[in-house]
Amino acid sequence: MKTHLFPALRLTLVMLVLLAVMYPLLVAGISRLVPGGGQGETVVVNGKVVGYSRIGQSFTEDRYFNGRPSAVDYNAAGSAGSNKGPSNPDYLKTVQARIDTFLVHNPGVQKADIPVELVTASGSGLDPDLSPAAAKIQVARIASVRGISVEKINQLVDSQTEGPLLGLFGPAKVNVLRLNVSLDELSAQRI
Repeated sequence: MKTHLFPALRLTLVMLVLLAVMYPLLVAGISRLVPGGGQGETVVVNGKVVGYSRIGQSFTEDRYFNGRPSAVDYNAAGSAGSNKGPSNPDYLKTVQARIDTFLVHNPGVQKADIPVELVTASGSGLDPDLSPAAAKIQVARIASVRGISVEKINQLVDSQTEGPLLGLFGPAKVNVLRLNVSLDELSAQRI
């Protein structure tokens, strides 16, 4: 029994120290090197934190760009997808309701032109970004509500578009929170 018990206890203690102490410290140390120092990238307006740039938020007013829907109602403590597949009748009703709502708020847009990301939730339910196409399909609504030209808002979307990482990895994207903050700044400049 001693031949098996003591080596097993030693291995357990070594792995406990390695995985429960050393590894978390290593990850915490590396996190200090990224923007935000491991505390998240905050977006600050007039000295006040308005949100985190890597966590999706709800924007429902017509004067703002809408982000991707959330299966968890934008609750970062419960990040998850809906786990409902495309053959689930409840899921299909939810998507259809989102399409109908989008069409009501964006007259002139055809159902076939709506980017899928505007009516389906992401796997995490907290996606902070949209494709440039998903942002640009909302430009006419925002221009009308805010009284700003479509060209200026399109330029704003273009200026907020981030290309793929190193020009190779991933799609182009637009951070919805940063875009809406810039939109408010653009509106304030007009006054």
